[in-house]
Amino acid sequence: MKLNRLQRLPMAAAMALTVAGLVAGLGATQTAYAQGKPQKVVLRFAADFPPPPHPAGLAMQYFAERLPQVIPGSEARLYFAGALYTVPEAFEAMRQGNLEMTWMQIGKAAPVEPWMMSLVGPGILTTVGAVDSLERTKTYQMVIQRLEQRQSIRVFGAGHMSFGMGIGGKKRYTKPDDFVGSKLRSMGPVENASLSSWKANPVVMGFGEVPNALESGVIDGLMTSLGGWNSVREQAPYFTMGGAGAFIGDYYMVSASRRWWDRLSPATQGALEKLIAETVHVQKEYNWCFDKMAYDKYGTKDPSKPGIYWMTPDEVGAMVTAMGDAPTKYVKTKTPEAANQWVDTFVKEGRELSKKHPAGTSWIEKVDCSKHASKIVIK
Repeated sequence: MKLNRLQRLPMAAAMALTVAGLVAGLGATQTAYAQGKPQKVVLRFAADFPPPPHPAGLAMQYFAERLPQVIPGSEARLYFAGALYTVPEAFEAMRQGNLEMTWMQIGKAAPVEPWMMSLVGPGILTTVGAVDSLERTKTYQMVIQRLEQRQSIRVFGAGHMSFGMGIGGKKRYTKPDDFVGSKLRSMGPVENASLSSWKANPVVMGFGEVPNALESGVIDGLMTSLGGWNSVREQAPYFTMGGAGAFIGDYYMVSASRRWWDRLSPATQGALEKLIAETVHVQKEYNWCFDKMAYDKYGTKDPSKPGIYWMTPDEVGAMVTAMGDAPTKYVKTKTPEAANQWVDTFVKEGRELSKKHPAGTSWIEKVDCSKHASKIVIK
């Protein structure tokens, strides 16, 4: 009987040759896997902003619809408005590998990483172009590096909740004297500091409580986005904007758990990174177009009339002057001493960017919003 090559070899040699063959085959498979098509993923994507028709919610929906087109068989399970976790809870879940992705407000992550407070505050990034340049600041780069190294959280980019953040109310708020004694819903402790500097009485509450609070007189007005104002327009018919971030700096970052991300193949990571960048880009378009379409419908040049009023540079300047450094001082009470230099750096970077990118010069402000008109709903 004729023996094959393995049968003619001693047992040990035959086993060694077989193992070597299996290792070589496995290596070839891994190389093909790394260089091949993206791997199917099923991920949970949590956010602390509302679902569609809110423009940021529309952007998350866009991601979920595009994901199976980019990576066939994949699924993104969306959780809006803190339905799955609060921001600190979401970051803890990502650290442990129990949550894949989030799109959360930067400042709300401070309980997890206090240095995040370096990137908050009103009157810093006050134009659309400046907000769009956030990711190029040294302060932002420092923060995302800390998250990567200390929290095992990978950050891909940042969007802005709205380019029309402002003050809605039963009356118009355009100068410091208008705020004296008013009870205004704040969005967080940093905004509390600026409202207090204008002698208003800040009230922190979830947005779901706002309509009843306005109706009952618990509050006189609120800090919010144009999208938020649109839902309470009847109770707060006046809305005042002072530039993209004159009243509120509201930056939201897309991030992922490194415990999950680092297990994905390079091809899968590349496909997801491209889709995330595409989604952040779309979110900026949705946000701008919602704000523009709302202003086109409800904008007014007369501050005595209801509707959306865009403050003049002089009016914004008076508000910022009255605010002074109250928000910055507050932030420094909540950050480690070593972070104080970064708080000051961000203020400097933001104001320089606002001068470098004046209103009307950003690509975002030139978007053709007619292409999004079927998705964006203005009441």
